Amino acid sequence: MIYSQVRTNGICVIRPEGDRLTALGANDFRREASQLVDEGNNRIIIDLSDVRFVDSSGLGAIVGLLKKVGNRGEVVVCGLSDAVRQMFRVTRMEKVFQIFPNPDAATAALDG
Repeated sequence: MIYSQVRTNGICVIRPEGDRLTALGANDFRREASQLVDEGNNRIIIDLSDVRFVDSSGLGAIVGLLKKVGNRGEVVVCGLSDAVRQMFRVTRMEKVFQIFPNPDAATAALDG
């Protein structure tokens, strides 16, 4: 399950439930996030502040969301713990996604 919140200018902040985004929850995350895009949310902040571990399935769900949005909008991430940041670094996803310290910084960047 994910929690979502729409901020100013149509920016949607989504936050995965729990402290792990792994094979166990990646399909639910992918399905729910995809539904948000289908509803017209194309400027998305993925808030990983509560997530302490992401495996390849979780990362795949995040990349899948980026692909679904495509050129119609933007997907950025924020709130990465040291372990999650390391996973982004090892997989070179830090070059694919803009990374911000928190949702407010990400919102400011998308609004700018």
